[in-house]
Amino acid sequence: MTFEWSAFFDSFPGLMQGARVTIMVALASLPIGLLAGAIVGVILTYAPRPLATIAQLYVGLIRGTPMIVQIMFIFFALPVLLGVRMDGTTAGILALVVNSSAYLAEIVRGGLLSVPIGLQEAGLAMGLPLRKVITHIVGPVAFRRMIPALGNQFIIGLKDTSLLIVIGVGELTRTGQEIMTDNYRAVEVWFAVAIIYLCIISFMAAMFKVLERRIRIA
Repeated sequence: MTFEWSAFFDSFPGLMQGARVTIMVALASLPIGLLAGAIVGVILTYAPRPLATIAQLYVGLIRGTPMIVQIMFIFFALPVLLGVRMDGTTAGILALVVNSSAYLAEIVRGGLLSVPIGLQEAGLAMGLPLRKVITHIVGPVAFRRMIPALGNQFIIGLKDTSLLIVIGVGELTRTGQEIMTDNYRAVEVWFAVAIIYLCIISFMAAMFKVLERRIRIA
C-alpha cells in the first residue's frame, strides 16, 4: 500500500472545519473548568470539614470514573433525569467542564498548600479577612507554581475533546473518521489528523511556556 499525498492534502479543508470545532469546545469548557476547579480547590483547602467532604466526594467521583462514561451519562441520562434535552456540543462542553474541574481542583489545592504558611499567617495578622489573604497574597504565589500543571491539564483537556466522537460532535476526530469513510485512505487521513493535533497542542504548550517565563518567581 502506497502513501497517497493527494489524499493527505485533500483531507485538510474538511479537517480544519473539525479543528475549529475542537478549539471552540476547548475554549468554551476549559476556562469554566478552571474557574470551577479553583472554587472546589479553595473549598478543599480552607472550607469547614462538612463542605470539604462534599468537595472530596465530587472530586473522587469524577476522577474515579472514565470520562467517556461521564459524557454518555450527561448526554443520555441527564436529560431524562432533568427533562431537558441537550445537543451534543452542549453536553460535550458540560462533560469537559465537569471532568476538568475535578482534576484542576487538585492542582489548585496542591498549589495553595505549597505556599509557606507564614504568608497566610502574616496576612491574617495584618487584619485581612481570609478571602483577601487567599486572593491577594496566597493565590498569586500559588498560581505561579501551578502554571506547569495547569498547562499539562489544559493539553489533556484539549485531547479529551476527541472523546466527544461518541455523541456525534463534529470535532477533529469525528471529521477524520467521516473523511476516511468516504475515501478509504485511513493512513493518510489519520496522519493528517495527528499533524493538526500536534500543531494545536504545540502552540498551546508554547503559550504556557511564555506565561511561565513571564510570571516566574525569582
